[in-house]
Amino acid sequence: MKKNKNAFTMIEMIFVIVVLGILAAIAVPKMAATRTDAEITKGRSDIASIRSAIVTERQGRLIQGQSGWITKLSNTTLFDGNGTSTLLMYGIAAQTGSGHWQSTNADGLHYTYTIQTTAVPFTYTPTTGIFTCDTAHATTGAMCQTLTN
Repeated sequence: MKKNKNAFTMIEMIFVIVVLGILAAIAVPKMAATRTDAEITKGRSDIASIRSAIVTERQGRLIQGQSGWITKLSNTTLFDGNGTSTLLMYGIAAQTGSGHWQSTNADGLHYTYTIQTTAVPFTYTPTTGIFTCDTAHATTGAMCQTLTN
């Protein structure tokens, strides 16, 4: 009598499950680190765009004979130039959670960018045109340096 072997044995199935478990144990931590790296990269890109837009706005003002910096960065959409000009062509919608910007004060000068559970505070100074965070801050200083360096 001839036996047909058309199915996997129990040992083969267990071996496949063990291999998949090992791969999953390696992949899950890598995916979490990749998400944080992506949020840091997005934050760096946003900061560079905001700073560039502030300088570009200043250059336009100088051409028009105005020597001051823009007075605030936001109205309802973040970094939209307070509706008086287009700071960023497409402003950033305020959202909660990791990888998003929020306005922390209605004055249009204070913001946070959240990475995982750390909200990194940023301030715009209208007298100097500087948009930065405090690298000396005890809890967020290291993340601030990561975002701005």
